[in-house]
Amino acid sequence: MKFSELIEQNVYCEGLRIGKIKDIHVDGEDWKVTHFELELTKEAAKELLGAKTSFRNVLAVSAVGPASKSFTKDTGIDAQVSRGQIRIYLRPP
Repeated sequence: MKFSELIEQNVYCEGLRIGKIKDIHVDGEDWKVTHFELELTKEAAKELLGAKTSFRNVLAVSAVGPASKSFTKDTGIDAQVSRGQIRIYLRPP
């Protein structure tokens, strides 16, 4: 899979659309993808973080898990953690 195929993919958590991938962060030493930069939806920002508006945030790739379980071309990417746990994997960019 190419990085360009991931950009603009929707990310979901238990059916809630969290947002779209806007950028990908790569560890410069190991050349591994570590985080996805997301444009959070207003609903996700409010439900998950208590914010009033949408904004960008960074999601650790470990929340997504293996591609074989989480990636579908039809819907996007499904996080493999619960809504209650997803905030642990989010951080400001």
